[in-house]
Amino acid sequence: MQTHRLTITELADCDGCAVLRVTGELDQACEEFFLRALGPLLGAGHRYLVLDVTALVFCDSRGLNCLLAIRWLLERRHGKLLLAGAGRRLTELLAQTGSTELLPVRPTVLQALKDLPAAYRPAWPPAPHIGKGAIRDPWQPKPDSQRGTQAG
Repeated sequence: MQTHRLTITELADCDGCAVLRVTGELDQACEEFFLRALGPLLGAGHRYLVLDVTALVFCDSRGLNCLLAIRWLLERRHGKLLLAGAGRRLTELLAQTGSTELLPVRPTVLQALKDLPAAYRPAWPPAPHIGKGAIRDPWQPKPDSQRGTQAG
């Protein structure tokens, strides 16, 4: 799923856990999109989420609130949200707001997955054909290539 500034790609999943790559900017303009994209995963029973944020180039207080909201929902299900590969800016934001204990950061997805119960760890790294790709925003029209239109 993506907006012009934020892309969320599912990299791996199993019963109860999903690994997602978050790319771009997580701020006020993208918060509704972010929460709407993760909602179906939580609704499907995922208790654990690992967000690969290595390509997240910007996150402000509204983006942080989104992460904290997802964490709160997962905690209510006795689950967990882990971040992997946070850059300097996100790490500083977490430290400045006292959120480092609430939103644990691990250097890599593999290290984040090791913090989860073994029964909830998807295979990592995923096989190339397993990744489901970008999660499409259901409120946005499908690209022409997916509508069945033909040039000519």
